[in-house]
Amino acid sequence: MPSAVKAAVERTILYSIAAVYILQQLTKLDLLTPLLGSLVFIAIALLLPKLKGMTLWLSISFMVAGASLLLLQGADTRLWFQAAGINVTIVTLFLFAPLFGIPVRLPEYVEALKRFYELNLRSKTSIYAGTQLLTQIMGVFINFGAVPVVYQMVFIKPRPGMTRLLANALNRGFAGAIFWSPYFAAMAVVTSMLEVTWTSILPYVFALAVLSLLVSWAVDFPELRKAVGDSPQDSAMKRVRAAFPIGLGMYLLVSIIAILLLEQAIRMPMVLLICLAAVIFPLAWCMAKKATIIYWEGLKNHITATVPALQKEITLFLAAGFFSGSIGGSGFGSAVPALLHQIPLPPSFTFSVFTVVLIAGTSIVGLHPIVPATILASGIDPLSMQISPVYYAVLLLGSWALSNPISPATAVNNLLAGLLNKTVFQVAIPNYKFAGCMAIVLILFLMIVGI
Repeated sequence: MPSAVKAAVERTILYSIAAVYILQQLTKLDLLTPLLGSLVFIAIALLLPKLKGMTLWLSISFMVAGASLLLLQGADTRLWFQAAGINVTIVTLFLFAPLFGIPVRLPEYVEALKRFYELNLRSKTSIYAGTQLLTQIMGVFINFGAVPVVYQMVFIKPRPGMTRLLANALNRGFAGAIFWSPYFAAMAVVTSMLEVTWTSILPYVFALAVLSLLVSWAVDFPELRKAVGDSPQDSAMKRVRAAFPIGLGMYLLVSIIAILLLEQAIRMPMVLLICLAAVIFPLAWCMAKKATIIYWEGLKNHITATVPALQKEITLFLAAGFFSGSIGGSGFGSAVPALLHQIPLPPSFTFSVFTVVLIAGTSIVGLHPIVPATILASGIDPLSMQISPVYYAVLLLGSWALSNPISPATAVNNLLAGLLNKTVFQVAIPNYKFAGCMAIVLILFLMIVGI
């Protein structure tokens, strides 16, 4: 089969998964479950041969382990299809959410943002903090695409002694976006499986995102203090300032407000609201800016370049979802609470520590955070650990976010490794202390807030 035809078939299967999922959510027809599960199995079969290295072996392992568990349980065909469809929300999100990033890349916004960065962030402290904050803000809308965009601004001129610090800022800035972005796979998995709304957890996860900025700065402060100091040229230009691009700021703000209003006005899953907004809002904004051509170019690039580039993650996530779905009848959901209840401490505390250690610990050794997070979200009832679904959602999102910078399997670490010409472990290791401190902050935050 010619490569162009094969690529078209793969895209068709992926978009068919999204279409059937959306139809199922709107109609609640159980008859669509076998069709959705079949499409997932076809997608995995088509994409699996394209994988390499750890991603290939992990995906195969999840499929084999999941199939083995279902066979041991004597599961019927319907359970196989249900297990296969656990993470189809992620595929749907991957296909639609990146459309929000098209207006962000309008030339006038990009140039104004570069000017704002170069003229306002002079000291090394402000460069470090500004890089992390800007990556978090941009990451909310264009996912890990924010990393190369901000990277080009940061490394446009030499920053002596700042390479590792700025790499940390980029990495942790993206992690901060994971806490609260409605467009990320993390949010889709957690909110859909726990049946909580984004607005119900937003105040807590946004607070954690802000805390992550402070924790990151505190962790790197000793090294940052050694590097602090403006160059003579920077000192001479301190009076020159540039405003943050108003148009871009308005787009980012209105996009978030639109999702907030839609979730309150229309009672449907967050993923469907994002799909609806992603189709309409960026196009309307580009039309208002008389930049429709840029929108269609961005849409074409998304379909022909971005979606194929995400196939590795899509395959891994689908396989991980199948494995987590197969655990449902294995007794995992009752075994863990029973074990933790034997510890003479509050169940909420022991379970919080268990969750953070499991997700962060497996991330360090090379597992993507989505794997343990999906298993926990689908397998354990929060009420069995005397916590609310909102508490559980914040715990899972927080654990996922702090684990992302330390996992050699995440897209951001691999992207930064390529940009900096380092190994993925060289990029991940400087974030261990940050992850440890953020884990403590997360648990204390949940204990104090008492959701």
